[in-house]
Amino acid sequence: MFHGSIAALVTPMTDDGRVDFTALENLVHWHVAEGTDAIVAAGTTGESATLEADEHMRVLDCCLRAAAGRIPVIAGTGSNSTAHALALTRLAQARGVAAALVVVPYYNKPTQEGLYRHFRMIADAVSLPLILYNVPSRSVVDMLPETVERLALIQNIIGIKEATGKLERLEEIRRRCGEAFLLISGDDATAMEFILRGGQGVISVTANVAPKLMHAMCTAAHAGKRSQAEILNQRLATLHKHLFLESSPIPVKWALKEMGRIPGGIRLPLTPLAANHHDTLRATLRDVGAL
Repeated sequence: MFHGSIAALVTPMTDDGRVDFTALENLVHWHVAEGTDAIVAAGTTGESATLEADEHMRVLDCCLRAAAGRIPVIAGTGSNSTAHALALTRLAQARGVAAALVVVPYYNKPTQEGLYRHFRMIADAVSLPLILYNVPSRSVVDMLPETVERLALIQNIIGIKEATGKLERLEEIRRRCGEAFLLISGDDATAMEFILRGGQGVISVTANVAPKLMHAMCTAAHAGKRSQAEILNQRLATLHKHLFLESSPIPVKWALKEMGRIPGGIRLPLTPLAANHHDTLRATLRDVGAL
């Protein structure tokens, strides 16, 4: 069910910071038309850290209505509070999402045993498929392969979004967790090679801006067509880089505003893209045909 180009969907906001549900619905329709294989709603790129609980659920409801079963909707339900992550996951399950993406708790700096117990408690309380999310650049703590191996024994923990960018990590987790365990990249720059080496896909920031091209690249890589995947990925390479000129989702939200897809709102503590980056990112958007 979960493979290929999975868009880490932004949450459109008006200039005063309110969620623009019409723009969000239109984004989902666009992704379906462009071939995106699934979407993650209210994840990191969706500014989940600053969404209120009711907004979080309204974002999920909006995405589910717009997707209408045409592509899977995965809910971001992570938190650095185990109780809060569990509550969000239960609410997401009740809404009928396809899975939950649950990030390693940030700021608290749990031990590996603490990570195991955190994810175990959530998994034991729901029947929803769970995808672990390891992103030490944001969470500080790196969930090690041996911890992932323990968690993979839990029936409804079905895979991991691995965002370290370390390709050797893919191979170690595959060896420890077996072929049935989903391995999904969380790093656009290395996603092509990740998939060619046996990963199922990527949860992508770049897919927000170039969904059709990301889908084509992932499809080629998943089929083992290295030359074709490399040609497509070369077109995307600068975009992979420039969508991180500042902390994500700052650049990707500016890019989508420039494309006329969303208004320009973003919530503090994030701020709009600095003016000195505008020409650089605008040129990159033109290069991939987004403008």
